[in-house]
Amino acid sequence: MNLEPTALPAAYWQRRYSDGTTGWDRGMPSPGLNWFLDRARQFGWRKILVPGCGHGHELIALAQAGLKVTALDYAETAVHSLQNRLAMQELSADVIQTDVLEFQTNHPFDAIYEQTCLCAQHPSQWKAYAQKLAEWLKPEGTLFAMFMQTTQPNGPPFACPLGRMRELFTPEAWYWQPVVGRIEHPSGLHEWACELRLREAKQE
Repeated sequence: MNLEPTALPAAYWQRRYSDGTTGWDRGMPSPGLNWFLDRARQFGWRKILVPGCGHGHELIALAQAGLKVTALDYAETAVHSLQNRLAMQELSADVIQTDVLEFQTNHPFDAIYEQTCLCAQHPSQWKAYAQKLAEWLKPEGTLFAMFMQTTQPNGPPFACPLGRMRELFTPEAWYWQPVVGRIEHPSGLHEWACELRLREAKQE
């Protein structure tokens, strides 16, 4: 399949799942989820969004922890597989097949667990995605992000160096907590786990 640099449509991701070329998938929840769950308990987060959920290992763990979770993914195969896993384990969560840039909600979330969605999008889409993340959160809601670090020139995954992330998630809109930690990935890459708090909108 020939793709323009900015074109990563649902059909592309569906083919990756159909071909089994899902090297980002650990086959289990990321170790970074433990930090997220600790924060959820500490701050009483209940309503969680997981964009780009894939096979949903993290979503399953969040649902098992009793959180109210909504998950998004482009690929029909990933969504149906996750829905079946939830049903087999008698767990409840909303799993929606959609382009994340088109998803809207009237009920903002306490926190967002962002793991592989940002790095899967072409950087030309990052600004629009960052705006969506802000729209999906309650005022002073939390974005818990795993920023992928890679030196490969083309994605996905696209490199998310912390300097670039601080430019994308500006201090005018986001309050950066100290970096949580480094997460090693089976692919040989690594991620930086970061916690960002959405600043309350200024009154005009």
